[in-house]
Amino acid sequence: MARNIYDSALAIVKSARSNGSNKPRVRKFTARLDNYDAKVELDKGVVKVILRDKWYVLRLKHRREYIERFIGLRWKEVHVKYEGKRLFVSIVFEVRYEPYAPKGFMAVDVNLRMITTFNGTEVRRFRTRLIDALSKRARVEELQKKYPKRWRFNERILNRIKALHRRARNIVIDSSWKLAREIVTRAYKHGHAIILENLEHLRDSINEKNNDIRWKLTLFAYRKLQHAIIAKAIEHNVPVIIVDPRNTSTTCPRCGSRLTYIHRLAFCRNCGFIGDRDVVGAMNIWLRAVQACAGLPGSTQSASPMNNETRQSRGTKK
Repeated sequence: MARNIYDSALAIVKSARSNGSNKPRVRKFTARLDNYDAKVELDKGVVKVILRDKWYVLRLKHRREYIERFIGLRWKEVHVKYEGKRLFVSIVFEVRYEPYAPKGFMAVDVNLRMITTFNGTEVRRFRTRLIDALSKRARVEELQKKYPKRWRFNERILNRIKALHRRARNIVIDSSWKLAREIVTRAYKHGHAIILENLEHLRDSINEKNNDIRWKLTLFAYRKLQHAIIAKAIEHNVPVIIVDPRNTSTTCPRCGSRLTYIHRLAFCRNCGFIGDRDVVGAMNIWLRAVQACAGLPGSTQSASPMNNETRQSRGTKK
């Protein structure tokens, strides 16, 4: 109970600081409950929460076969959110993560239009919907510029802005979980570890830094996708390795020289390597994981030959 009070107080202080020391505002009606305030009975398909000494029963609407996957797992928290006159319930479970010894590596390079994977011999591409989400956010920016003083107080404009924000967020979340399932399933099938980029310096690598709305959505989308991949990997005991992403798009994966670009096509003046930006990034990410596991310094080791490239617009074939 003391921990919960401390977490709530800390959240209020952070909110006040982000508002310029003004009073924190309640923007969303949410609650995080532990075993003092909630009971999870998955066999009955219900979650019970207590508010002001009165118990309320929330019936889960998920398919029964989906709920049965979690029966027997230990739950840690229940998150309840009230939005749009509906209640949303999320349950956090505790699972034992025991990653297997990988037979190989699958590097994942992410951009707004495409996710590119490389496993040492094969490139695969997964088309994303992040540009669609970005267009929704761009429309919000247009409305705010068009009505700089009215949009905060005009109900019709404000509702339109909220709807666009909600649609953009839903696109990112839905796309992230679907892509994560495709990537993790393929890695698990071949016994590979998944290689992801460290996102700490992501903002520095995004073009058009002055476009605040672009980098915020990109950062959110990349982190949401990475979170989904890691969550799915834990579920299937797939190993995950995080590598430094710096210079992965500017270094030749064959000889380590600096690449020259014509639009998105890269070529090396030293060894004659040619490839598009996404493939270069995925190959260098793969190389760094191999070198890290082998204890090799630097990033100039030669990659295995790429003898097949599969392009698909909606994921991989089974």
